[in-house]
Parts: sequence; C-alpha cells; structure tokens
Amino acid sequence: MDPTQTGTARTGTVTRAVSGSDRPRLARHVRMGFCPTRKKPILLLPETVVVLNSSGADILELCDGRHTVAEIVAELGARYQTVPDDEVRRYLAQLVARRCVELSDG
Repeated sequence: MDPTQTGTARTGTVTRAVSGSDRPRLARHVRMGFCPTRKKPILLLPETVVVLNSSGADILELCDGRHTVAEIVAELGARYQTVPDDEVRRYLAQLVARRCVELSDG
C-alpha cells in the first residue's frame, strides 16, 4: 500500500487529518491474518487479501481502538529507534480512505 501524499483521511466527501489523539482500529469487516504460503502477514477484507510488509503489520497490530496514534508512534519508536510520525499518519490515512481502519476521536 502506498501512503497518501497529505496524511489526511478522506471519509465519504469529508477529508480530515489523522491526529495524534485519534484511536485507530480495524473496521468490523477487516481482519489481520497470516499467509503460510507467502509467510507474510495479510489483511483480510471481503473478497480481497492485502499482503502486508512487516512495518505495516506492526502498525496495524497496535490499531486496537485503545492506543492513540501518538502512542503507536512511541511504541514503534521504542522497538525500532526512529519512526517518522508523518509516515505512520499517512499510512493510517490511506487505510481510513480505503475503509480498512476507523478512527475515534481521542
């Protein structure tokens, strides 16, 4: 999945920025899984399978509705030393636009 250019999420006709206080979670119709054939994490949607890279999977594993975006960035930063905040926000914005992730206000 390619990140969006602006770090904003388009939901319907409304576009809004993904903020550090938002609490992302997978949409009800989306599940994470693992493809034993490819040996990679996957995102399962109705009639669609998206193969994730490891950093995308790490972000989505923390999208449980309890962690804020800022907490997700901090957790990933503790694991990997540097995590660009804007890249995480762009990635989440793209998933919100594709209706894979939902945001609740922090």
